[in-house]
Amino acid sequence: MTELLDIYLLEAVLNGLLLGGLFALLSLGLNLIFGVIDVVWICYAELMMCGMYAVYYLYVQFHWPLALAMLAAIGIVALLGFLLHQFVIRPVLAAEPINQLLVTGGVLFFLQAAATLAFGIDFRNLGLALPALRVGDMSFSAARLIAFGVALLGVLGLFLFLNRTYVGTAIRAISQDRAVMPLMGVSGPRIFAITSALGGALAGLGACLLVLQYDVHPAIGLSFGPIVFLICVLGGLGNLLGGFAAAFVFAQFISIGGYFFAIEWGYVIAFAFFIAAMFWRPRGLFSR
Repeated sequence: MTELLDIYLLEAVLNGLLLGGLFALLSLGLNLIFGVIDVVWICYAELMMCGMYAVYYLYVQFHWPLALAMLAAIGIVALLGFLLHQFVIRPVLAAEPINQLLVTGGVLFFLQAAATLAFGIDFRNLGLALPALRVGDMSFSAARLIAFGVALLGVLGLFLFLNRTYVGTAIRAISQDRAVMPLMGVSGPRIFAITSALGGALAGLGACLLVLQYDVHPAIGLSFGPIVFLICVLGGLGNLLGGFAAAFVFAQFISIGGYFFAIEWGYVIAFAFFIAAMFWRPRGLFSR
């Protein structure tokens, strides 16, 4: 009996790792945007919702190949990120942080309402039945395995982009000192626009992974938006590596808590840990 419990506990730990990979990717774009532009997109998860609808309609309604539908969705959400910055964020860059939060919160409700009017409140899915991978007595979702692998590739790709390209170097530099970089020939508005599009592309990639596992509906952002934001805060807002590590910590609390109690209690335990961590490290566990 003890050996059986140990196997199930190991399964919970490994599923927590897989979930953490997905959370890490979802939080990456939000952390990148805050680290460079210093604005929190409260509506970030709603961009993912738009990407999920894009994949659904292109694949199910217009019969595009799934890979092509996902690439198009990433491009669509990248464009949405760019437009959000140009028409909503840029006019309030000099405003108080609370005003920036309120305006992105307004975009959140606007996108939810627009999706409800356009698509209704029905739950929709791709209709894909991906098999589960069995290893002994343990079972792992193929969709979650795919999401974990793609998330790691996305994180690696972003790391190489930020460290091996001129634009990536400019993004890192302007995130460290936005006052000096214009004097060095770096265009702040251009880098902000590129960062917003890149953050949108990461949201689109997250949407492609989410739509493999979850139904899409107008309120899907409420299921992931708060979690993504808490992970970013837990890791230290703007700290990409901190957010990456915090995603796995948060996911383990959910998965192991769900193993010992129930999945709902797993979320309760994870949120309780977040509150306790904020008393201990108000700027985040991995803040610099």
